[in-house]
Amino acid sequence: MANVFVNKKVDLTSDATTTLFTVPSATTAIIKSILVSDDSGSGSSITITLTNASGSVFSIVHQKVIAANEVIQIITQPLIAETGEIVKVAAANANRLHVILSAMEVTPRTVVS
Repeated sequence: MANVFVNKKVDLTSDATTTLFTVPSATTAIIKSILVSDDSGSGSSITITLTNASGSVFSIVHQKVIAANEVIQIITQPLIAETGEIVKVAAANANRLHVILSAMEVTPRTVVS
């Protein structure tokens, strides 16, 4: 198996739902952390979801308040995401929150004979 560490970042400049990370094909992702920080001095709230390959949406956190100038670690234990699953984020207010996801992507090793 090949293991690749990745991080995905987004500055939530609107209150629209934004795709943060999509698990590539033939890959399993071990999401190690999701950090959310307020850089506005005003605070906001965030909703984070995981959409599976069939389109069902699961809440990771719903309208979690992030105080002014605060950094919060949303995930404290590894979260497994499978091929095609999507992590999406939405802020209640634009231009207040940054999000960083750290994960390890695991892909099967190719055997060459």
